[in-house]
This record gives sequence, structure tokens and C-alpha cells, in this order.
Amino acid sequence: MSTTLLLSDVHLSPDLPRCTAGLLSLLQTLPENCQAVYVLGDLFEVWIGDDQQSDYLDSLYAAFQAVTQRGVSLAFCHGNRDFLLGQDFAKRCGGRLMAEQELVNLHGHAVLLMHGDQLCTQDAPFMAFREQSRSAAWQNGMLSQPLEQRQMIANMWRMQSKQANSNKPENIMDVTPDEVVRVLQEADCNTLLHGHTHRPGRYPVALNGSSGERIVLGDWREDEGIAVIAWADADGIRLQDYSF
Repeated sequence: MSTTLLLSDVHLSPDLPRCTAGLLSLLQTLPENCQAVYVLGDLFEVWIGDDQQSDYLDSLYAAFQAVTQRGVSLAFCHGNRDFLLGQDFAKRCGGRLMAEQELVNLHGHAVLLMHGDQLCTQDAPFMAFREQSRSAAWQNGMLSQPLEQRQMIANMWRMQSKQANSNKPENIMDVTPDEVVRVLQEADCNTLLHGHTHRPGRYPVALNGSSGERIVLGDWREDEGIAVIAWADADGIRLQDYSF
């Protein structure tokens, strides 16, 4: 029976070696029956453009290439930290970039996949920045700046994000229930799978005339060496605590 791996929020960075090693180990030990891997956003702690070059990135490209050379399909979704991932990155890995959300058939089960940040509609400042930063004009302007300048801007974003999130109510940083219902009904689907919120679990969703489910992946934690990933097969979707 074939299987599919789904993960998100690895937040890779050279200064997070445990998470990096954990991802490389997971990719190297994929079961023979794995047919697809979906990375649902925030693969990187920050991404400032496909023109970055380093031995660290080369090791990641090689690991993803080894997966696709086995015939495993590979897809990347933009997150709220790596929304500047481009086609060059995907090609170097041997994969593809996903749309903001995709309705996919996972071994006979219809599932709506996304990063999940677009569901947090109560966080007005974040949603405003999200809309701005997804525009082609804004991204072209950002990518036209020297790498060093982009790195400084990204570091500023990280500090501002930590400060802002520390003062926000917990419910604002979680998904908006009505938005979950809306996207599922619009997609004519009963199952949503995403990351972003760092609140892994399975959550029931009341839809008009039927019941649905929201499955949330977990973030990768450098200090604890643990993440929550998902495997899908003909029997359904299961969450797994992955230790690294």
C-alpha cells in the first residue's frame, strides 16, 4: 500500500542543526512505498531569494533530489516565512511549487492542503502584510535589493514578529472557524490539512449538512527534537510524533 508524507514548519536555518539533521534523516529513510512528499510551508525560518548560495543549501538540494530521483513526487507550499521561494528553488530540489491551496486526492481521500496562515483572519496586521507581501510588485522590489540588504530586512521582520506575537491574544493567532468552514465548502471537501498554528491535532468542523475535520501538523522544535508529521494512505491520515 502506497503512502504520502506531509510536513510543515521545519523552520530550517544553519543555526538549528538538530532540525536540519532530523529532516535529512527523514528524507533518507522514507519507506519504499512512499509516493509523494508535501512540504506545507515554512520549510525555512526565513527565505530571502533563490539566489542564495551556501554549502548548507547544497546539502538540502541534494537530499530532496535524492528523493525525487527515486520517483517520489515533491511539492512545496509557501509559508508566512518563506513566501519568496521561487521556481528556481523548486527545480533545484526536483519538485514543484503548489498553489496557495490545493485540493488533492490522497489515496482515495479528498483533502484540501494549505499552509494555514490565510485562515488567521482575526489578525488584521498580519493579514495586511500577507496581502502586501504576496503581490508581484512588492516581491520584485524586495528581490531587486542586494542579498545583504534583504538579510537585514528579514532579521528585522523576525524581531518584529516575535514582539508582536508576544502581545497578541492566543485566539487571534489561531484559525478563524468561519474561514475554515468557508474554504472547505468552497472546495466541496470535508477534510482540511495545514500547518502554521503550531497546534497539532485533529479538530472537528461542523459543515452545513455534514461533518468535517481539520488536521494540523506541528512545528519542528530544536530544543525538544520533536515534530508532528502526517502519513496518508488508503486507510486515511494519521499524525505521528517524529523524534529526531
